[in-house]
Amino acid sequence: MNTDLDGRQPEKAPAREFGARLGAVAFLFALFLALLVFKLLNIQILDVQKYRQRASRQYEREVVETAKRGAIYDRSGKLLAESVLKVSFFADPRFIRESGDPAAVAAVFSRHFGRNRAHYLRKLRRKGRFVWMERSVPVARAKELMESGVKGVGFRKEQQRYYLNLASQVIGLTDRDNRGISGLERTYHDELKGIDGIKVYQRSARGERFLAAGEQQIDATQGLGLRLTIDADVQAIMEDELRRAAVEFGAVAATGVVMEVKTGAILAMANYPAFDMNNRKGYTVQKARNRSIADAFEPGSTVKIVTASAATEVLDRSADDSLDAHNGVYVVHRRTIRDHEKFERLTFRDAMVHSSNVVAAKTAMEIGEERFYDYVRRFGFGERTGVGLAGEAAGLLPKPEAWDRITLPWMSYGYAFTATPLQVLQAYAAIANDGVMMRPYVVSGLVDKEGRTVREFGPERVREVVRPQTAAYVRKEYLRPIVERGTGTAASVGAVDVGGKTGTAQKLKNGSYRGDRAYVSSFVGFFPVDKPEIAAIVVIDEPKTAYYASTVAAPVFSRVCTRMIASSEELKASLVPVSPVSRGLDSLDSVAVPDLVGLGGRDAKRLLKWSGLDIGYKGRLGGVVESQALACGAMVGRGTRVGVTLRDPAAEPRTKNR
Repeated sequence: MNTDLDGRQPEKAPAREFGARLGAVAFLFALFLALLVFKLLNIQILDVQKYRQRASRQYEREVVETAKRGAIYDRSGKLLAESVLKVSFFADPRFIRESGDPAAVAAVFSRHFGRNRAHYLRKLRRKGRFVWMERSVPVARAKELMESGVKGVGFRKEQQRYYLNLASQVIGLTDRDNRGISGLERTYHDELKGIDGIKVYQRSARGERFLAAGEQQIDATQGLGLRLTIDADVQAIMEDELRRAAVEFGAVAATGVVMEVKTGAILAMANYPAFDMNNRKGYTVQKARNRSIADAFEPGSTVKIVTASAATEVLDRSADDSLDAHNGVYVVHRRTIRDHEKFERLTFRDAMVHSSNVVAAKTAMEIGEERFYDYVRRFGFGERTGVGLAGEAAGLLPKPEAWDRITLPWMSYGYAFTATPLQVLQAYAAIANDGVMMRPYVVSGLVDKEGRTVREFGPERVREVVRPQTAAYVRKEYLRPIVERGTGTAASVGAVDVGGKTGTAQKLKNGSYRGDRAYVSSFVGFFPVDKPEIAAIVVIDEPKTAYYASTVAAPVFSRVCTRMIASSEELKASLVPVSPVSRGLDSLDSVAVPDLVGLGGRDAKRLLKWSGLDIGYKGRLGGVVESQALACGAMVGRGTRVGVTLRDPAAEPRTKNR
C-alpha cells in the first residue's frame, strides 16, 4: 500500500468535492439553457399571438367608428331629424401640467372658441388624465385645431342630432352619447343607432397615423331611418294655431291631432308648450310631455256621440223624437243636472245641436248601465289606442259594479271617466269611417340609407263599433247640424261640410268641482260629412279669458283645417268630387266667402283661388290676415276680389271671439 512520507494515505475528498461542484454547475447551466430554449420556443411558437399583440400595442391603436344614426322623415320624405358630424376636444391635464404649457394650451382654445382663458385653465387644473375641453364643435370650425397637433390634446368625431323643430314630443331627443331618451328616438333606438365599426391604426416613427395593413377593418353600418305618417306642413299649421290660441286665451296648455279616417295615419300631433329641440336649455319634463296620449281628462259633451249611437241602436231613437228637457233643470238622486239653455221640449236632434245634458242623462238611463258601458268600451274608452308611442295612458273607466246612482247620467255627458285626446279622436274617426275603428299609427316604415323600405307598417282595423247605417245617421242627423247651426258653428271650414261636437268640461280640482273653476275646452270633428277623409281634435287646457268650446276650441279647428286644405293640392283634389258644396262651386254663379282671418297671406290667396275668388290686400303678402272686407259666409259672384288687411307676422294676434 502506498503511503506518504509521514506514513499516511493521500486525501481524495477535495477532488470528489470539486467534481461534484463542477457537475452541479454544469447541471444548472444546462437547466438554464433548457429553460431559455423553452422560453424562446414559448415566445416564438406557443404564445406568439399574445406577444405580438403586446408589441402591436406600442404602435397600433383600435378606434371605434361610431355608426351614423338613421334619419327621421315625414310622409313626403322631408327630413325631420338627421345626424351631423361634430368634433369634441379633450385633454390630458397631468401631461400638460408636467410639460409646463397649461397657459399656452388655454390660449389656443381661447383663440379658437372665444371663451376666456381662465375657463380652460380651470379645466386643466383638474386631477386625472382626461377632461372635455369643448363638445360638439362643427367640423369647419374645428378643422384648424384638429390639424395643429397640440400636445396633450386629442379629439373625437361624434354624431350629433339636428332637428327641424317639429313634433318635438313625438320625435323626442337623444343625449350627448347619441342615445334616444324620449319619443320615437327612444322607442326605435335599436333600429336607429346602427352598428359601430372598428378601425386599427398604426403609428410611424414620425408619429403619423395610418390604417394597419393586414388587420381586419370593420366598417360602421348606418342605422335604419324612420318614415312617419306625419305631414310636416300640417304639423306646422297645428303647432302655430295651438300656440296662438293658448296665448290668446291665457291657457295652461293645448294639444291637437289630425288623422286620416280610413287608415288611422296621424298627419299631425302637436302640443303647446313645446321646446327647441336643438337647444336644450328650455327643455323641461312638462314641455316634453305628449299630452295627446298622456293626459286623460273628463271629455265633456264630446262623449255624447256614444249616447247618440247607443240611443239609435238600443232605443231605436229618431232624430225627430220629441223629448222633455225639463226647462234645463233635472234632479237625479238629489243631484241637479243643468243645461246652459232652458228648453221645455226638444227633438233629439236639437238636444244634440244645443248640447243638452238633461236629455243626454235621461237617454243614458233609458239605455241602462250594462248596455251603456258596453258602448263606451266599444268606442275605445278605457283602453290604449296602441298608437306605438311610449307613455300612452288608458284613461279611467270604472266598471258598472263600482258605479254609484249618479255615475250613469253623469257619464252620458262626459263626466265620471277620463279619456285622452287621441281616444276621443279615434271614437269620432270610427263614426266617420262607417262604424269601423282603425288603430292610429305614426310610423309607416323603416328605411335604409338609400330610402328603400325594410319594414312597412300599415292600417290596422280594430273592430266595428256601430252598424254602418248608424254611423251615417249620427253623422248627418246630429254632427253636421251641430256645426251648421249649433254649438260648433265656429268650426265651419268654408265650402266643405263639417261634422263634429264641442266639449266644455269643468276640471276636478282637489276632489271638488267647486272653488277655482278650471275648464277643458275641446272640439272634435271630421270632413266632408258624406265621405269623411280627415278627422281632427283640438283641446285647450284651462283657458282664462273664455272657456266655452264654441268660442275657444272650435275656431282653432276651423283655422287648422282651412289652412290645411289651402296648402294641400292633393287634399283639395280629393275634396272636389266628394263634397256636394265643393261640386257646386263649378256650376254656381255665386260662392261663399271663406274665413280668412288668421291665415298667412299666401294661404289666404290659395284658399280664395280654390273657392273661385281673387284677393286684394294691404300690407305684405308674407303677413297674416288681420281683417277681411267681405264677411265669412257672404255669397258673392265668382271671380270677386276679396280685400284683406295683412299685419306683420311678428305682431301679437288679435282676440277673435266667435
